[in-house]
Amino acid sequence: MRLNDLEVLAPAGDEERFGAAIDYGADAVYLGRKQFGMRSSPMNFDFGQLCRAVQTAHSRNIKVYLTCNTLPRNNEIPHFEQFVKEAVEAKVDALIVADIGLLMLIKRYAPDMEIHISTQTGIVNYVTAQELYNMGAKRVVLARELSLDEIAEIRAKTSKELDIETFVHGAMCVSFSGRCLLSQYLVHRDANRGECAQPCRWGYHLMEEKRPNEFFPVYEDEKGTYILNSKDMCMIEHIDKLAKAGVTSLKIEGRAKSAYYVAVVTNAYRMAVDHYYKDPDNYVLPDWIRDEVYKVSHRKYCNGFFFGVPEESQYYENSGYIRNFDVVAVVESCENGTVYCTQRNRFFAGDKVEILAPSQKPAELVLDKLYDENGEEIETANHAMMKFSFKSDMVFPKGTVIRKETT
Repeated sequence: MRLNDLEVLAPAGDEERFGAAIDYGADAVYLGRKQFGMRSSPMNFDFGQLCRAVQTAHSRNIKVYLTCNTLPRNNEIPHFEQFVKEAVEAKVDALIVADIGLLMLIKRYAPDMEIHISTQTGIVNYVTAQELYNMGAKRVVLARELSLDEIAEIRAKTSKELDIETFVHGAMCVSFSGRCLLSQYLVHRDANRGECAQPCRWGYHLMEEKRPNEFFPVYEDEKGTYILNSKDMCMIEHIDKLAKAGVTSLKIEGRAKSAYYVAVVTNAYRMAVDHYYKDPDNYVLPDWIRDEVYKVSHRKYCNGFFFGVPEESQYYENSGYIRNFDVVAVVESCENGTVYCTQRNRFFAGDKVEILAPSQKPAELVLDKLYDENGEEIETANHAMMKFSFKSDMVFPKGTVIRKETT
């Protein structure tokens, strides 16, 4: 990361998503292991995978932050020392914590380890931020419920050595700083231990206790009302305002999202930040960069709390995603005018596709002819993970995404 630049911080739920993050422009990646992380559904990283990921990232001047931001119970504490020792051995750049006890243990077990304070801590004022810095934190991840003005005041009234990180893109939680009891109460899956079942996305009906099975019409449609369902956050058009507020790191939510999602959104914010630094005083985001965040599976977007208490942050009609593009292939190599790929979804010769390479504007291309791995012409790439190729004068790096608009 260049001096004074905003950090683009991308999520990685497994090795494939990690590769997408570093290939598509992340300055840093945050990830979790099997224990102590707030996302239990992704594959996460075992010790060997963590070591490989850090080594790969460091070879490209990219940082790796490891999450240990659950609220652990008594029986988990004895396992934390080994967790920290393995983080040190793997050479991770920072640990992300929410629990004050764990913060103190990290300082005891690994005095030189950089510590980031998770959004789960609920930091909303400069006193808390500064005291956490005094206790040894290098960075605070602020609560998502803060406005730009409040962030600017925290920046102005804390040590300049303290980094400020904010979530700028992805799913928003209906509860304060993600501290929710709904999942634990309804299905015994504790959101504060990485097991959230997302009951805020479910459809609900109202029933009066003396009228069992008689559901009252407090709904937006015949399926019920999604009274807790929040829109997704998107701040890609406001990079300049985030920078002026004093934000250090722009965090993208999504460790449970696909590698395609990680690649596209990371790439979009990478290009937006780079575009901002070309002329900070006259920042206007090109439409094609903004449009990228609409080409992944997403809910309707809003700006969260950055401009004050949001009036339209909930979406009551349904909890589904908007999905306009499918990944059809990933580029493996280019040689002598031939692009070699691996299939991800079925498509046909003659289809118009978009090819997205890191830090480049998407290129439209009609794939007139397709060839199987033996060089024989085929009409369709219809077998999962099949190898195929097509002719092109353009050269694309390994990992380039080929996508097709859905009809």
